[in-house]
Amino acid sequence: MAMYTIEIDETFEVPRKRVFELFADHNRIGKVLGAPIKRIKDSDQADPNGIGSVRKIGIGPVGLEETILNFEPNSLIEYTITSLSPIKNHLGRIRFEDTPEGHTRINYTITFEDVVPLTGKLVRSALEQGIRRGIRRVPDLA
Repeated sequence: MAMYTIEIDETFEVPRKRVFELFADHNRIGKVLGAPIKRIKDSDQADPNGIGSVRKIGIGPVGLEETILNFEPNSLIEYTITSLSPIKNHLGRIRFEDTPEGHTRINYTITFEDVVPLTGKLVRSALEQGIRRGIRRVPDLA
């Protein structure tokens, strides 16, 4: 099994609270990632998108479910795939911080292992391209 990592570091001229709210909202994040995403289970925390909430990515039977593991308002979101998937030991981590200029820096890392040898490279490439393309829309969406 090979371990794969994606790391994306971006800075936006948008307040951190607005950037965090965009990434935290399961029903809006799909616009950033270019995929249909919706919340299918609410968190029992104050924010329905918080720890324990589940979102579905994809349409109908073709899709993945991700569960929020860690949720610190305006600073951290961690999630993992909790449905059958072509990858395992997946962890997505998005950190949000202010820059000295008052902008918002996000550090987005995803780690996973492939189940079928060599598929991880394809998954990493597709995922990274999709996120990098979508992340450019953040200033317009937040």
